[in-house]
Amino acid sequence: MNGLKTMVLMVTLTLMFVGFGALIGGKSGMTIALIMAFGLNFLTYWFSDKIVLKMYGAQEVSEAEAPELHAMVRRLATKAGLPMPKVCIIDEDQPNAFATGRNPEHGTVAVTTGIMRILTREELEGVIAHELAHIKHRDILVSTVAATIAGAISYLAQMAQWAMIFGGRSNDDEGSSNPIAALVMMIVGPIAAMLVQMAISRAREYGADEGGAEICGNPMYLANALKKLHIASQQIPMQANPATSHMFIVNPLTGGGILKLFSTHPPIEERIERLQAMAYGRI
Repeated sequence: MNGLKTMVLMVTLTLMFVGFGALIGGKSGMTIALIMAFGLNFLTYWFSDKIVLKMYGAQEVSEAEAPELHAMVRRLATKAGLPMPKVCIIDEDQPNAFATGRNPEHGTVAVTTGIMRILTREELEGVIAHELAHIKHRDILVSTVAATIAGAISYLAQMAQWAMIFGGRSNDDEGSSNPIAALVMMIVGPIAAMLVQMAISRAREYGADEGGAEICGNPMYLANALKKLHIASQQIPMQANPATSHMFIVNPLTGGGILKLFSTHPPIEERIERLQAMAYGRI
């Protein structure tokens, strides 16, 4: 169900992007939007992993430098039927982790120094298994493409605003749209795109929780880890880029109230409840 939901949301996001291009630029705008979509997806496919690892100063560590971490990742990757991913450590106090890579053959698991300090061995296994499930499901690529397209829709909205300020396109352009509809789309479009992107990210988190629980063999490993990580993430700030917050196992950014509507992660309480239900055989 998570896979079907993600596919529907991705199609919706892409249609929004192309439709927005058509709304503000007619057929030529739609063509430009399509070209932009292909270009952005190409760049995301090949370079997003390198960009995010450099952004957070993730350093690849060898087996000699981190033998226990390497052994844990190797054992769980073998159990998941995955090739051994690269292992990186981020010098960051906030306990967190993420996976990246365009496919299982180019996967990377990155953990912060903070997460290795506060979690037990079993809890860290649950976290690593969660990240390996992301790699196995190719979630990183899906979520990154969704975030890129959502960002592009916001960019198109800004372009449309400037076009209206300086006179817009001529009325004889084929496919010219109602300026009121264009104005509404400029306001609503970026918000709707963001909500769709967040829904995609939340769906993939649920799937990775379930997959991670199966890989490590005990759903309570991850459930207990999530409890600790949620509390610590609220207490220890992290200078994270909002565009990449969806990659982490728990949201590195703090915020409540209406901001929860735009969260890239499902409610932590619901994630824990689902894992507990798995542990007790209720699902």
